[in-house]
Amino acid sequence: MPETTRERLTSGGWKELEFCPFRDAVTIHWIRPFEGDQPGVALLKYEPGASVPRHRHEGLETILVLDGVQSDETGDYIRGSYIVNAPGSEHSVWSDTGCVVLIQWDRPVKILEDEIA
Repeated sequence: MPETTRERLTSGGWKELEFCPFRDAVTIHWIRPFEGDQPGVALLKYEPGASVPRHRHEGLETILVLDGVQSDETGDYIRGSYIVNAPGSEHSVWSDTGCVVLIQWDRPVKILEDEIA
């Protein structure tokens, strides 16, 4: 990631970026979309009360909470928290207050509710 982008992200410059719909009440700003076998890197912005249903990680996922609080079944993660989800792990994610996270996925996640439909 170019130094100017890193500095912009950590100083709150992400507030000026354009976000697109991702899931209900969750928007995304792609820093680097998935391309071939390369990981995807993005910012996710959760509105207060937003959630992502239970999903499985097909590859490694790393998250840095830039603002607010992100939660899953194992706890609440405040600004500055660094989270690692191993390949094969499953969880749901939500934010009661809203949050912004920097996320890197080795591979797209598999939403488990989609398997039921």
